Amino acid sequence: MGTIIAIVNQKGGVGKTTTAVNIAASIAAAEKKILLIDIDPQANATSGVGYESDAQTNTSYQVLIGTVLAKNAVYETKMPYLSIIPSDINLVGAEIEIINEPEREYKLSKALMAIKDDYDFIILDCAPSLGLITLNALSVADSVIIPVQCEYYALEGLGQLFNTISMVKKNLNKSLEIEGVVMTMYDSRLRLSQQIVDEVKKYFGKKVFKTIIPRNVRLSEAPSFGKPILLYDAVSSGSKNYMQLGNEVIHRVARRLRQQQLNTQVAVG
Repeated sequence: MGTIIAIVNQKGGVGKTTTAVNIAASIAAAEKKILLIDIDPQANATSGVGYESDAQTNTSYQVLIGTVLAKNAVYETKMPYLSIIPSDINLVGAEIEIINEPEREYKLSKALMAIKDDYDFIILDCAPSLGLITLNALSVADSVIIPVQCEYYALEGLGQLFNTISMVKKNLNKSLEIEGVVMTMYDSRLRLSQQIVDEVKKYFGKKVFKTIIPRNVRLSEAPSFGKPILLYDAVSSGSKNYMQLGNEVIHRVARRLRQQQLNTQVAVG
């Protein structure tokens, strides 16, 4: 059964899409079957893997409003094992279209159930907001990864995000877990970067991934070439960092699933 991970932070500019694209690519490099779903109207994850949509392309917009089956919106990328459901600007109107529909928070969940078992991992790149589309992502996800920028305002809004996750866990998706917090845009020259890392670790402890993503020129360049960093410059520090993070995600998910299985056995026993 595939694991669905939502990459979420309502604050923009924290490296959310960079993290979604490159975690997906790094896990695909481990020969795990990956589906990256772009549910951000800006469609940066779509262009970030080099997929160019046109008028005939089925997107996450049609999947969300229910006019296209999810399996018919899946497209291959340049990287083996990595597929994508692309996005486009039409997704902006999706919230208005589904807002009065019954079980509106479960539209994405219903759409993905038919294909979930076809993949080892499904990665959801969410918009920088806590609107209805993001609620759909949290309602279907098994876990969330939260990118946090190593800058002064990094912790601003995290409380609201955690309140939203708690609300979703209580009312919509009881199995939702926080997979981890990943520190991005780390600058070793700045004392502030380390202070932010220390502060986040103090609050979130073992939930913080060991791998930290530093600022890296090649990592910043890769999206403009429509490539994950692994395809753009495999020997760059950004590529090595995301490969480490991808491996960490694989091991964390495996450990969490084993624990859930043990808990189930204990409850049944």
